[in-house]
Amino acid sequence: MHARAEIRDWEIRQERAEDESAIAALNEAGFGPGRYAKTAYRLREGVHAVAELGFVAIENGTLRGSVRFWPIKVGDDTVLLLGPLAVDSAQRGRGIGITLMQAGIAAARAGGWRAILLVGDEPYYARAGFAKVPPGRMQFPGPVDSSRLLGLALADGALENLAGLIRRARIDDAVCADSAPLG
Repeated sequence: MHARAEIRDWEIRQERAEDESAIAALNEAGFGPGRYAKTAYRLREGVHAVAELGFVAIENGTLRGSVRFWPIKVGDDTVLLLGPLAVDSAQRGRGIGITLMQAGIAAARAGGWRAILLVGDEPYYARAGFAKVPPGRMQFPGPVDSSRLLGLALADGALENLAGLIRRARIDDAVCADSAPLG
């Protein structure tokens, strides 16, 4: 029996301004309106994603997936928060998500970032090098299942030295008053 070779008809490229509406629709379809209540989304509120780390998968002119990275603070250190990573539900299992992450991780490493955190399923994200962060060293400002906090060091020792409250690295746009505790 021969393994079937995967044919990749999609390309990965940096996100562009004209991709915004398609990315928003993809995130809405994949995560729904309840995503805004999650702590990871609240950390993104009022903050611009790191532009050079936003990537999309395009196939025949159609956006199939996207990934973004956001600056966050852990104690006094500025690192990245990965997400959302979204792939069109009909396109899952083709390697689009992993390839998007790999592009973002490579660009983050080249850009001098030291570490990436995310909240997600370890079996999936481990394929891109993420592992569980030891409990208790980092605290989110809202509810998060600590067993789903994953990290990836882009520089030696980068994760081992992270500790403290996770919060926004900056505020780029004014946000409502009830978001203030996250900043």
